[in-house]
Amino acid sequence: MTTTTATYDPGLIDMTNEANKKIKVLLELRPALDGFAGIPQEVRLLFRGLRKIESVDIEGLLQTSHRRLARGTSDTGFFRKKISAARRYNRISNVIISMAEKPYRNVLDIIMDYFQKRAEVASLQISMVSGFGKIKLTRFESKSFEDFTWRTIFSKTLPASDFSLVAPANHRVCSVPWHTLHTVGLSTLNWRSTPKYPKLDTKGFDIFIGQTPYPARVDPDTAYVIRYHDAIPIFMPHTISDKSLHQATHFYAMMSNVKSGAWFACVSEATRQDLIRIFPEVTDRAVTIHNMVAHHYFLENSAFERVPGIIRSRLYEGDPSKGIELLPKFFSLREKENFYKRSLGDKHFKYLLIVSTIEPRKNHTRLLAAWEVLKADVDPDLKLVVVGTLGWEHSSITKAFSSWIDRGDLFMLNAVPAPDLRVLYRHAAATVCPSLGEGFDFSGVESMASGGITIASDIPVHREVYEDAAEYFDPYATMSLVKALKKVLYEEGAQQEQEQMRQRGGEVSSRYLPEQIIPQWERFAERVVAERKSIKSSTTTVFEEKNSSVSST
Repeated sequence: MTTTTATYDPGLIDMTNEANKKIKVLLELRPALDGFAGIPQEVRLLFRGLRKIESVDIEGLLQTSHRRLARGTSDTGFFRKKISAARRYNRISNVIISMAEKPYRNVLDIIMDYFQKRAEVASLQISMVSGFGKIKLTRFESKSFEDFTWRTIFSKTLPASDFSLVAPANHRVCSVPWHTLHTVGLSTLNWRSTPKYPKLDTKGFDIFIGQTPYPARVDPDTAYVIRYHDAIPIFMPHTISDKSLHQATHFYAMMSNVKSGAWFACVSEATRQDLIRIFPEVTDRAVTIHNMVAHHYFLENSAFERVPGIIRSRLYEGDPSKGIELLPKFFSLREKENFYKRSLGDKHFKYLLIVSTIEPRKNHTRLLAAWEVLKADVDPDLKLVVVGTLGWEHSSITKAFSSWIDRGDLFMLNAVPAPDLRVLYRHAAATVCPSLGEGFDFSGVESMASGGITIASDIPVHREVYEDAAEYFDPYATMSLVKALKKVLYEEGAQQEQEQMRQRGGEVSSRYLPEQIIPQWERFAERVVAERKSIKSSTTTVFEEKNSSVSST
């Protein structure tokens, strides 16, 4: 299948950076602080990819959704003097602590912090009304704190071999929480038709990359880029949690980004087309740069015997404190061992795999219904392995799972590291991607890269990303999925069909390797900076011509 290529075309521009001058990029890292897959994974891979570009000098923006972070280091301040090395280390250490709890400080620090908070609120209010207030970004110097940056931000996605590449990178700290920025912007709707968000002091950076619509403005000399993942909060608000708030924060922040002249680097052409439907004026500022598949996923001759051990070690217990228990109840350790020996003892048992957050949009119940039909009509020994964390409105899904969990036919796993997930992909009868809506969907590509079979819902983004390497089905029809599974797994010629899918899957998934995607980011960054300079130069020329005209008069 040939996709619409608004994917970045290097032929559109032919330029190089100024001699020995790197493009300074600030990348929002907030999503990377949580989760394994999806956007958190993409953020880590993007940071790694940009670190590998010689013409780019990248720092991350440290910010949390709700917690106010301690200030990092700065060479300027109230007393305008440099702090000692000891106090510098203490500042960075307190930033780390503030991500989990309030750091202990002396009385003077507490007083200064109080006035800083008051000044910060006043500054944000001024920025809403006048646009002159800026949120100062302080420094997080990673030297001596590499263990923190590695384990907190990067290790859930990147291999240990990337430690020296990403762990020493420095970052900036935005003390104001992301959610506060949204609240401040939305509050201006009380007297404005379009929201006005606070401004980050990004002076010195050529490009700022925010994840999803970002609730702030940037310095005029900084090019604004939004990594746009999907428009689900707009077109499918019924499928998300906190519907009203989530939809409003997404839409109005995006409206502000568009008004600010931001570029949009979309994760798929399907996502780009959704964006243009909402804001046609960004057509020329929206490009498609697909997500990268992590280099954890590749074809290897792993032994099937590893699968039962992975399932046992990664079983998801749920949250017993909230009454969410996802494991059978056993009276003794011996009973537990016998149960899993019976359930996983067959060295060649067959299983379907789904890797996705447990929430309604991901369509787990459709897969469950199709799997039940297959067990009843074709293969009573077929297992179902579900990998993913609990999302919103998961109770009806986990309730439907519970009886099969108790029988030892369905296994829910969580926090599965990529090397183990690679094995599960490789040996699954098929990885099923049944979602009703996605921006990209990593699992199908990861399955293909690992030598697995992918069966996916027939939605535009799947057709674009997976092309003809997957078998498709109607996500609203159970029997359509049953038919697809039978065709690929059980009908005459299924073995040949699987071999063709594996071969084609390897070809398609290779398009999303870092070495294919990183050059697109490099060319895009050069284009954005060049056009920013061109606009600035034109503005300066017009201003000088006006001044010259006034002087002549």
